[in-house]
Amino acid sequence: MIHATKFLMLKEFSVLSILSEKSLNELASKVTHERYIKGEYVYEQGANIEYVYMVEKGHVKLGYQSDEDKVLIKNIVYDHELFGENVFTQATQRNEFVQCMSPTSIFKIPTSYFKNLVLTEPEFANKIIQLTMERLRHLEDRVHNFVFKKAKRRIMDFIIRTGELRGVQIGIDECLINHGMSHKEIAFLTDTSRQTVARVLGELKRENIIHFSTRKPGKILIRNMSA
Repeated sequence: MIHATKFLMLKEFSVLSILSEKSLNELASKVTHERYIKGEYVYEQGANIEYVYMVEKGHVKLGYQSDEDKVLIKNIVYDHELFGENVFTQATQRNEFVQCMSPTSIFKIPTSYFKNLVLTEPEFANKIIQLTMERLRHLEDRVHNFVFKKAKRRIMDFIIRTGELRGVQIGIDECLINHGMSHKEIAFLTDTSRQTVARVLGELKRENIIHFSTRKPGKILIRNMSA
């Protein structure tokens, strides 16, 4: 991909919006751009920490896998978002995996350059700190919800949060979510079971709060956001 094209694509990332054209030009010369197919791993647990990543188009899931093959999904990262930014520790290997949930294109920033950018661009550093704190707060919320909220409430919170972050408003109070996840993946993300997810979604559909097609389970229409 030619330098000018990279520069224009990087300008679309809000996290980079505070960088000067000079800094953005230099960044464009440092990054590489790669395409992945659905199901492909960007990196696996135990991989060496070499890059920080930015999703240009598509979405990926970050998670952990135990020796007993149990999986916990930590987060979902979408278009124009960054991941793998936790590079300011003594760790040299990734403790999570990242797998594409759709055809995905990604920019890869060498960690040495990313660290230098954080150290020399205070406003950019503030954005990274804010992003890190927001993700920590989200993990704290999940722990709180797991302890204090029932499974149905956790699944409903997932729908609400996804609608607020990624939904497309239709009409006055309807919202379409193209989450692209299976019931099993939603279960991993809400700390429930696949059967519970299927049951709760079915209940919400019968109550006419949401609608979805069995042919396209990766899309949910929230009929009434306030409800």
